[in-house]
This record gives sequence, C-alpha cells and structure tokens, in this order.
Amino acid sequence: MVFSSMFFILVFLVLCYGVYLLAKTMKQKNTVLLVSSLIFYAWGGPALCLLLCLDTFICYIGARIIDTCRDRKSRLAYTWVTVLTCLAILVLFKYTGFFADNFISLFGLDLTAPSIVLPIGISFYTFQLISYVIDVYRAEVKAQKKYWMLLLYASLFHQCIAGPIVRYADVERELEGRDATLPDVSRGFTRFSVGLAKKAVLANGCAAIADTLLAGDTLGTQSSFGIILGVFAYALQLYLDFSAYSDMAIGMGLMVGFHYKENFNYPYVAHSVTDFWRRWHMSLSSFFRDYVYIPLGGNRVSVPKHILNLFIVWALTGFWHGASWNFLLWGIFYFVFLALEKFVLRFKKQPTALTRIPRTLYTLTVVFFGTMLFRFTRLSDFGRAFVGIFGGNGNTFMNMQAQSQFVGNIFFLIVCVLACTPIVPAISRLLEKNPLTKKVGLVISAAAPVILIVLSLLALAGDSYNPFIYFQF
Repeated sequence: MVFSSMFFILVFLVLCYGVYLLAKTMKQKNTVLLVSSLIFYAWGGPALCLLLCLDTFICYIGARIIDTCRDRKSRLAYTWVTVLTCLAILVLFKYTGFFADNFISLFGLDLTAPSIVLPIGISFYTFQLISYVIDVYRAEVKAQKKYWMLLLYASLFHQCIAGPIVRYADVERELEGRDATLPDVSRGFTRFSVGLAKKAVLANGCAAIADTLLAGDTLGTQSSFGIILGVFAYALQLYLDFSAYSDMAIGMGLMVGFHYKENFNYPYVAHSVTDFWRRWHMSLSSFFRDYVYIPLGGNRVSVPKHILNLFIVWALTGFWHGASWNFLLWGIFYFVFLALEKFVLRFKKQPTALTRIPRTLYTLTVVFFGTMLFRFTRLSDFGRAFVGIFGGNGNTFMNMQAQSQFVGNIFFLIVCVLACTPIVPAISRLLEKNPLTKKVGLVISAAAPVILIVLSLLALAGDSYNPFIYFQF
C-alpha cells in the first residue's frame, strides 16, 4: 500500500482517522494507530511485519537491559550486541544477494546468488531503532517499558517506510500524550495535499519523461540533449518524489498530534555541496553525523583522520541507499566534493552577492552528475550516458524524441522547477501579510488543499502502481 493510491487515500486513511476520532483515551488512540500501522505494513506481506516486530523486540529487550545496568562496560557491551544484531538482520535481507553475486563473479563459480525479498522500509525503521538504543545507552532517553509502545514508535505508518527518520527523543512525550489542535489538523491536511500533488502530478510526470529518455536499450543512441533532459527530469523527480513522501508523513503526523522534524529545505537552491547536504534528507544526514561521524572523532582529530572519518560516513551513506556498486560510488563521489570544499576550496559559509550564482551553478552541476550515478544501477549504463552527453557514442546533439519531450513538457518542467524552490511559499506569505491581499491569500490557502487533492485523484485515476522511489531502500 502506498500513500499515492486511491485505496489509501479514500479507504484506509478515512477509516483510520475516523476510528481514531472515535477513540476517547490516549491508550485507545495509540491502539488504533498501532493496529492501523501493522495492517498498513503487513499489506506488503505479513511475514515482513513479523520481522519488524522481531527487530523492535530485540531493541526493546536490549534497551531495558542497558537502562538497568550501572556498569559502563556492561552498558556498552549490551549496546553493541543489540545494535550489531539489528545491523546483521539488515545486512542479511538487504546485502546478502549483493555479496553473493560479487563472490560468485570474482571466483567464476557456477552458482546462483540467493534471492531474498527486501522488506519495505527496513533501512528506515532499523536506523530509528538503533538511534533509540544508542540514546538509551547515552542516557538521553529512558527505555520504554511497554513493548507495544516501542512497536508503535517503530511502525507508525506515517513515516515507517521512507522516513523521515524520527528519533525516539523527538516523539517520546507525544507517544504518551498529545493533542491535535485545529491549527495542527489544518496545517497537516494542507501539508498532506501538497505532498500528494507533488507526487501524483509532478513527480510521476517527471518520471514519465526520465523513463522515456533514459531507457537502457536506447541509451547508446540517445541524443546528448535527450540524456541531459532525462537526467534533469530524474533530478526533479527524485526531489519531488521523496520530499512529497516527507510532506505527507509530516502532514499525517500533525493531524494526530505528532510533530516530525523537517526532512528537506529546498536543496536545489544550495550554494555548495556542503549546503546541499544540510538541506537534503536531513534526518539521514543527522543520523550519520550523530551516530557515526562524531563518535569516530568528527573534525576534532588530525586532518588525515578527519578525511578518513568523512570517507567512512559517505561510503556508508552510499551503501545504505542500496546493494549496488553505483550507490557506493555515489557516496564516494560526494565525499570527494565535500572534502574538496572543506580542505581546498574553503568556501565561506554564506556566499556574497557576486559568488552566489556561480556557486549555485557549480553545486547543481555536481548534483547533476551525482544524480546520474544514483539513477543507473548498472555502471555500463552510467558510462553510456556520461559519454553520450559529450557525443562520445557517435550520437547527435538533438533528435526528434528529445525535441518533442522538451517542447511538449516545457511549461510542466517550469512548474516543477518552481516547486523545488521557496518561491511559492514566499508569495503565499506575502499575500497573507499584506492588508490589501490578506483576504485573497486566506481564500487561496483554504481552497488550495481541496483543489490539490482533486487534481491528484484525477491524476491517480488512470495511473498504475506508482511507488515512491525511496521504497526500495
């Protein structure tokens, strides 16, 4: 089940929130959310739901033991055992096929790599549970004494499958008691509608362009402009798709009183690669910063060790995204530019009026080629696309397919670009602040969510299954 499906929007969500509103006590409301979340997750396979419950139980027991230990060495030992057990389960399901494939290829064995179904969202809920266990070890939170409450935290259908990665400390109080105020519900519904439209109308439209122009069997003959346009459309899709999921998750959380942290802050207006990663998938970046980078020593070490720490973090970041060499290279690719900015270019934190545009163009160029690495899981496809941009495949600069895609979608792409910037929210705020346009702004704010929902449902009516990109991670 996906957020951007007619069944989820018109049946599951309506039933879930309808029953939730009928619940009187907080325990009843949490029970409704837990049952709904387990049904939502089990929709992809009941056995996979059992794995989520098992992972949560391991962390529940581990955290309870850690919380009762007074000896630091024992606490650390139990923390390592719990965390490594969770990571072992993640590696088993996500990376066994990759390691086996490469082992078979390396030694030329006549064997077939095992095929293991990847549980949806396992990377996200595993990291959430690991952060909980480590925070208990650090005495930043108390161990949850009720297993079902920890399971609720790990399985909340709003964000369980593709984030944002929510820290237990951020929702600890709201798990026990919360109140969804009318402004929260209103903001939540608006945020959900914006996310739904970004996914159903914009991201899916960009996907159609990218899939047409970047088809693997035609990459060798695709025109240079066709490849550039295809990667450009995919970059738009990647942001609009993933930020849409975060918007919908944050919105649904608000409607029941949960306040999840932001996951994106308009990364395509960043003025450096460092700034880009402060704005993109912020919950993942902060996870690696707090639980890997800082414990390794962060930047409070010698320069060689600092570089090594950055390399480890970005290699892990890349590999977290998928069991494929392109993701590992994608992580290392960004490590190179982050290290270059930190130790060579030494950009000022805020650009001047003269340097902002060239720095933004440089950042977008780096992100463009990073997006190519992210898109093509087969390195041979990446090689053809990269060479093809410069006409190295004997391809022309323009062909009819690329021209028709560009001309037919130019206004749609302009809308998508605007959706990736803070321009629309800024205009909305200006309308509401100005006494002359305040009423117009309020009318637009009230009508926009309904219009966006209707447009999204119309777009989804003729669509087939359209999962979010990050479901595969």
